[in-house]
Amino acid sequence: MQTRNGPLGPNAAAIPTRFSEPVHVGRPNIGDRRAFLRRVEEILDRRWLSNNGPMVQEFEQSIAKRLGVRHACAVCNGTVALEIAIRAMNLQGEVIVPSYTFVATAHALRWLGLTPVFADIDPITHNLDPEAAENAITPRTTGIIGVHVWGRPAPIDALQAIADRHGLALIFDAAHAFGCTFRDTSIGNFGRCEVFSFHATKFFNTFEGGAITTNDDALAARIRLMINFGFSGYDNVIEEGTNGKMIEVCAAMGLTGLESLPEVVAVNRRNYDQYRVELDGRSGIRILEYDPLTNPNYQYVVAEVDPNCPRSRDELVADLHSMNVLARRYFWPGIHRMLAYREAFAATGAYLPQTEAVADRVIVLPTGSTVTSSTVSTICQALLQTR
Repeated sequence: MQTRNGPLGPNAAAIPTRFSEPVHVGRPNIGDRRAFLRRVEEILDRRWLSNNGPMVQEFEQSIAKRLGVRHACAVCNGTVALEIAIRAMNLQGEVIVPSYTFVATAHALRWLGLTPVFADIDPITHNLDPEAAENAITPRTTGIIGVHVWGRPAPIDALQAIADRHGLALIFDAAHAFGCTFRDTSIGNFGRCEVFSFHATKFFNTFEGGAITTNDDALAARIRLMINFGFSGYDNVIEEGTNGKMIEVCAAMGLTGLESLPEVVAVNRRNYDQYRVELDGRSGIRILEYDPLTNPNYQYVVAEVDPNCPRSRDELVADLHSMNVLARRYFWPGIHRMLAYREAFAATGAYLPQTEAVADRVIVLPTGSTVTSSTVSTICQALLQTR
């Protein structure tokens, strides 16, 4: 890593010009390789690679037990999990969602022929604003998808009250929130169901995968049919379905990752705490706070750049990228501004002032088990430079 001196005062350290390898926002956590490979050997010995094998069944049971939920249905990825949940609940017409989320939340709706109706967010939490969500309800509305952005629980009670008042289905996109809690209850127990992503870049991964959790027995039974083409038994197709199955090797990765989850969260928290100590409140940069009562997984380190900061958010991101630090502008520019949506939702931006303001000031910084304390310090020094 090359360095140069920067104008940071008398105690300034050398500022790097470039890391030799890219520093990503999140790289996969692997867990105990030997434990994983032992599980792979078991899979190969059984020659049962897919179709609800023993490893997937064990993984589902482990997830359900950890979350304290009646049913955990493992799926091939989080997007397919969303699509299956939406279809299993017979949602039609319009569904209210935030625009400040990963695009898959809206894609799943449009892919199934439904219309996402974007509602604004709370500028402090970055989660769906209940008042904005209720104001977006029309006679065509059949559901609400709340998103636990950054792993911070969405306003669960308020959204449930709105759903009950208007007779709407409530789903939570919990892609960021595995292991988090709300009032001592694990995320995964709320709404009619919740959807998790276990993508490789998540702090807990199954290579690629996801899960739908629910305490509704009938809904779980329908979801399981849909995951496997609608088959009930060998030859009896009783439901329209798809191929949403998780394969055995992915479940093996998940079981291995569960064993090291406390250590991963501890590393995430260490990095988060260091960023806060070195950055928070300095030069117009604020680190988004987590409520420790929600049992955060600290998967994301989210910095907000004040408009009065000496360098703009985009300039800071460009400077970090020049150092090979691949910080991200999540979730910029908001789904409603993306090419696939902007024409159909041209007028939506007028109703989403907080979404657009937050999207213009957020930087997500690298963390995870591959990010060292030294790397965090280097990134912080770069962010605190003045031109």
